[in-house]
Amino acid sequence: MRKDEIKAIFDQQAAGYDAQWAKTLPIRNCLHLLLDSIFAGLPVDARILCVGVGTGAELVHLAQKNPQWRFTAVEPSGPMLDVCRQRAEQEGVASRCHFHEGYLDSLANTGLYDAATCFLVSQFILDQTARSGFFREISRKLKPGGMLASSDLASDVESPEYEVLLRAWMNMMAAADISPEGMERMRTAYANDVGVLAPGRIASMIESGGFETPVQFFQAGLIHAWASTRAPGDAT
Repeated sequence: MRKDEIKAIFDQQAAGYDAQWAKTLPIRNCLHLLLDSIFAGLPVDARILCVGVGTGAELVHLAQKNPQWRFTAVEPSGPMLDVCRQRAEQEGVASRCHFHEGYLDSLANTGLYDAATCFLVSQFILDQTARSGFFREISRKLKPGGMLASSDLASDVESPEYEVLLRAWMNMMAAADISPEGMERMRTAYANDVGVLAPGRIASMIESGGFETPVQFFQAGLIHAWASTRAPGDAT
């Protein structure tokens, strides 16, 4: 699936995106709880890059917890970024945010960041070389030793474990009131349009993108999350 096709899908989903996934909030809340621990050592005035920020869930969470942090929200879908901006305004944190509609390659160079988030984004890059290059784009935006917290759908799709996890995942989607048609679209997307790879393979792509060996700090069903730091000797 091309960038413009992915963007069009999220453009269409933006208005109802949070409501659609409301019943899966415990997963996101647990991820954010652990994210707080991962980022606990950052400076009191840290600058955070949120890549593919969507409707801004992690941005608002981190901003509420850390009143002096500043954020750059990067999102190619204008409607999704509008929801993020509105959310930040409602929560009183928009004055600490810069909103960039587009991709990393069009983001102005305004200095390096202390940390970045990238949740459920790289999975849409099917070419593995390009996916590793995407992580390198992020590493170039970070200070040496800067932190990355990233998550993606991950599993060895050839293994028996994947069928168990996929079945449980689909059961959870059904319990969350995702329509049968929506679940069928998801199943098709996982097979054709989402780069669901073994966790070790994704960690390897993060590392080859200029990071030290990633540490998996979270798993909920098919969602895995890693923490990593920009490698000290990595060239920008």
